[in-house]
Amino acid sequence: MPVHELRVALTVDEWEKAVAFYRDGLGLDPGELWTDGGKGQMFLAGRATLEIFDPDYAASVDQLEVGERVSGQIRFAFEVPDVHAALERALEYGAELVHEPVLTPWNDLNARVRSPEGLQITLYQVQGES
Repeated sequence: MPVHELRVALTVDEWEKAVAFYRDGLGLDPGELWTDGGKGQMFLAGRATLEIFDPDYAASVDQLEVGERVSGQIRFAFEVPDVHAALERALEYGAELVHEPVLTPWNDLNARVRSPEGLQITLYQVQGES
């Protein structure tokens, strides 16, 4: 049975701040808004993939992007058209800079931030054929 969609649900203490960060800071498109029994906001984020890393591979990605092991069990990665503009906007909406953009061996320009609720997020821009 094929899977048709991947969804990730975040539970946050500061809902408005998180919604502003993902909507305005990262530019995700708002989808449905739920208000029965609390508040929930869906965001549309394009195509989704799930990556499963062992601890050694996670450490090697952290080393390439940040210079040391820093991410936890879950890290988001968003492909953006302009990593510098996306980084500036994310910081404006409450992200904390973990590392400036670096060119990876797979020829993506990757920047790392920590979201207001503490998630590690890679913003990456594909640079084309290497």
